[in-house]
Amino acid sequence: VRSIALVGACACDPLSSLPSGVGLTEPDVSIYLAEKEKETEEGGDSRGEGQGKAEANTNPIPCSIRIYHNIPTTTTTATATMMLWRKEGWRLGAAVGRALLPNQGQGWKKTSAALCSVVRGAASYAASYSTSSSSACHETFGLTEMQVEFREVARSFALNELAPHSAKWDETKHFPVDTLKQAAELGFGGIYCQEEYGGTGLGREDAAVIFEALAYGDISFTAYLTIHNMNCFVLDTFGTQQQKEKYLQRMTCMELLSSYCLTEPNSGSDAASLETSAVKQEDGSYVLNGAKAFISGAGTSDVYIVMARTDPGADKAKGITCFVVEKDQEGVSFGKPEKKLGWNSQPTCVVSFDDVVVPAENRVGEEGEGFKIAMMGLDGGRINIATCSVGGAAFALDSAREYTSSRKQFGKPLDKFQNTQFKLADCATSLAASRLMVRRAARALDAKIASATAECAMAKRFATDSCFDIANTCLQLHGGYGYLMDYPAERIVRDLRVHSILEGTNEIMRVIIAREMDRQKV
Repeated sequence: VRSIALVGACACDPLSSLPSGVGLTEPDVSIYLAEKEKETEEGGDSRGEGQGKAEANTNPIPCSIRIYHNIPTTTTTATATMMLWRKEGWRLGAAVGRALLPNQGQGWKKTSAALCSVVRGAASYAASYSTSSSSACHETFGLTEMQVEFREVARSFALNELAPHSAKWDETKHFPVDTLKQAAELGFGGIYCQEEYGGTGLGREDAAVIFEALAYGDISFTAYLTIHNMNCFVLDTFGTQQQKEKYLQRMTCMELLSSYCLTEPNSGSDAASLETSAVKQEDGSYVLNGAKAFISGAGTSDVYIVMARTDPGADKAKGITCFVVEKDQEGVSFGKPEKKLGWNSQPTCVVSFDDVVVPAENRVGEEGEGFKIAMMGLDGGRINIATCSVGGAAFALDSAREYTSSRKQFGKPLDKFQNTQFKLADCATSLAASRLMVRRAARALDAKIASATAECAMAKRFATDSCFDIANTCLQLHGGYGYLMDYPAERIVRDLRVHSILEGTNEIMRVIIAREMDRQKV
């Protein structure tokens, strides 16, 4: 793999100030920068889609392109980052686009032109955040250059599009569907799905970095996004070509929202004992009956990944099959939204199936593979929810540091007292350890090593418990103000509390770890 980098600056003349000898010919660079300048003049103040006309652009447009060329194949994956002109003046904006560009017979000229559409399709956001934040949430230790770039995009989105609205969404129980679709514009709707179906084609560690940065802005929002990504993974990995074309490519852009239906009113931790039935008919279709509980996004989501029992005579786990069910199918209904402690910016309901006819082409995988599919999805889901805990705890720690440095008691700031310093030090240590465990588990899942399931369970157990403790300590450091909704501390505690319950309780995580130890996979 070779990497070619271009860094240029253009004013009115796209070729002014371009460095020489960077690996692209002058006409190629002209095509890209001229297109980029035109795009900026037409609507560069937001997402490159003409949302308002920018002022005359007399300042340079710094941009950088990195092209990762996989020599043995016939495609190039291009990743572009840039800074865009805003009416208000220069503000750092990050945009990332990815696309597969044909190499054969195209040449650098068409490749360069194709980059324009890559960038045009990517969203750019003004990064009005402060880079002086001491939070380890944005720690770059051990990250690749591309991971740092994706993290910056996610962080900018979180601090501009999520954090300013998080408290209001929580208070009004608003499900921000439009904002989810904005996140999908950045490639966050199908982070580890194939690019052919609109995915970003990244790995689990990349996703962990992105989700941590997003959760720094809003835990509940990001948690739903991780569930949607898990559903995309199920179809990307086990779905048929028809299912990928009909559902997946509309899910990765979040035209279709999705929910994951495994848990039932009478089967929580013992998921293999689920009772929802799917009876096969003579024409190959299935009739579903049963109910699923605690379903995130239920009632709003368009498609549901449902685990149902197709063989009641088989051992518990072996008789389960996976299906795609659409919201508007006859017999699908939803209970009233649950009243919850946290995660209030996403709906949670019971989903009921009453003689729902599911066509044969909506079965995912083979009969009896449903439990395996569910567990493979949950390995990644456990990493995802753990990294949401890390992002939320990082924000809690930053908030506590800011508060204790400005709040004075007994004539000096709270952070000058040793008791406060020790609490902050313990929180920072636990946060760093949690992050490392999550990223280690993500690498294990990417590498498909034998201990990956145990690594995911360890990371989920440790990070969700530790990060909740961090958030609770940070609330305590706020004193009485931490208990008020005027400060974010109480909301973070409420949102993080459920993380030790869902995607398998932390008690079940211990069962999994012990089982894998017996199998000598740990």
